[in-house]
Amino acid sequence: MKLTLNRPDTFGALASALCLVHCFATPFIFIVHSCAAGGCVTSPVWWRSLDYIFLIISFLAVLQSAKNTSKNFMKPLLWASWFSLFFLIVNEKIQLLSLPETVTYIIAIVLAALHIYNLKYCQCKTNNCCSNNG
Repeated sequence: MKLTLNRPDTFGALASALCLVHCFATPFIFIVHSCAAGGCVTSPVWWRSLDYIFLIISFLAVLQSAKNTSKNFMKPLLWASWFSLFFLIVNEKIQLLSLPETVTYIIAIVLAALHIYNLKYCQCKTNNCCSNNG
């Protein structure tokens, strides 16, 4: 939790990247497992829960990054990308809309890129620049 509060962009970029790896790896892991088991498998609960764990972690990272960014335009970009990722993951679970999986990958990459950009260019150099400090 301390890492999320002190380095939210580093943590957010890492969480987004791990989320992306999780999304890429899921089909391959279950295809291999399915072939090895010789039958149809469903994903374990702990694996499906990772989606929600990544959403919670990325929410905390976006919350802290939005509070501490020195650029006001970053706040809506971070939140829009997080809400888009949230919608896409929930949509995948309830299958409301048929959307290609690549949309989720793109949004996860965008969120990671925003965190990296914010880390590199939007950090407060003094205690006076951040919006939460005045």
